[in-house]
Amino acid sequence: MLRLASSVPTGAQEEHNAGAAGGVGKARNPVAREQQRTIPRRRRPPTSCDRSLPVPDARGGRHLRVRLPDLPNGWAQALHFSWAMTAPPFRTAVSEPQVEQEFTVLPLDGVPGRWDEFVARAEGSSFCHLAGWRDILSDVMGTECLYREAIGRNGEWQGVLPLVRVKSWIFGHYLVSLPFLNYGGPLGSSVARRRLVQEAVAEAHRSRVDLLELRTLYAGNLDLPVSTRKVTVLLELPPDAEALSKSFPAKLRSQIRRPMKEGLTARFGADQREAFYEVFARNMRDLGTPVLPPTLFERVAATFPDLVVFGVVYRGEQPLAGGCGFVWRGEFEMTWAGALRESRPLAANMLLYWAFMERMIAHEVRVFNFGRCTPGRGTHHFKRQWGGADVTLPWCQYAPAGLKATPSPDDPAYSWGPRLWRWLPLPIANRLGPRLIRLLP
Repeated sequence: MLRLASSVPTGAQEEHNAGAAGGVGKARNPVAREQQRTIPRRRRPPTSCDRSLPVPDARGGRHLRVRLPDLPNGWAQALHFSWAMTAPPFRTAVSEPQVEQEFTVLPLDGVPGRWDEFVARAEGSSFCHLAGWRDILSDVMGTECLYREAIGRNGEWQGVLPLVRVKSWIFGHYLVSLPFLNYGGPLGSSVARRRLVQEAVAEAHRSRVDLLELRTLYAGNLDLPVSTRKVTVLLELPPDAEALSKSFPAKLRSQIRRPMKEGLTARFGADQREAFYEVFARNMRDLGTPVLPPTLFERVAATFPDLVVFGVVYRGEQPLAGGCGFVWRGEFEMTWAGALRESRPLAANMLLYWAFMERMIAHEVRVFNFGRCTPGRGTHHFKRQWGGADVTLPWCQYAPAGLKATPSPDDPAYSWGPRLWRWLPLPIANRLGPRLIRLLP
């Protein structure tokens, strides 16, 4: 029910007084009363405020417009102002009413082709926005995927937002775009992006999540707080590998040559997926982190064969270091990588990154993205030594309870987990890890 303002605005009071005076005149002056019957009644000018209000539809996905009754101008303003003051804090009642009228937000249907076409031409997109991740995360990780598209009046696509729910009684309730990856968030026109964010915030409010996190490349004007707890390191690649090698300090070049002198070699291709996972799973156990399931990488290889790259460094036939990443718009991101502890004296990880850089240059990739990391930690220092530049990841958040981040080993509340995990036998860690990691966005 709409609540009336407690006091009558000045304009409404003047209309009320004028009406009262006219009523007295009609009772005392029959001529005036007869003139009122014959003189056409003037139409009252329209009010300056919108006489309809957006009301959430119980079916979700869109908003209805409820028409206010014809009231004096001041009363209509009072109703509109009162509704705005009592509306939930996550919705702006009177700002940009055209957004409510011009767009319809719908869930992604079963045909992802148009979605991927929109992502391919949208500014600020990443491989993480592709529709194929919806089935991978749903089938492999057991998450609820809320992929939304903003459609204009004429049926044209104006924006998209991939959103995934990760919920557990142990770690909490999260809406993330996208979990287990480094990028996400809304794409499209600025108006469509804000509308999609409004829908995401409304869903977060409705389902009482602990944190909504949009892992955007650019924060833009989304009217949400921005977390800067993660960075990536970007290195511009020259046209040839020799020029890149000459740009490195002498110490770095020496570290790259060392594994070559020891006979280590790098191999690339889809057939390196299993060897990569063997190294990756063991490295994650040693770090104290649950590993992603092997079926995720199987599905990734099948869904994105032209984008994903697997590479492994060997000593003979023994895999020592491995990486997996994606090429998108002339940029390669090393999304997952690891090396065995016993390979450290051989600097296998140095050869791994150098071999990936050589391969990307050969394929005319111009930017090497080292992937996200926490500023000031050891991984960050390793990535900085290659000469790249730090780029802060501006992840937008909505946190009703004030939560600042998803669960992390950096949080003292979870610091006991990695210490315990490192002591697990590898077969047990590889069996339990995929079940646990799906609860950690």
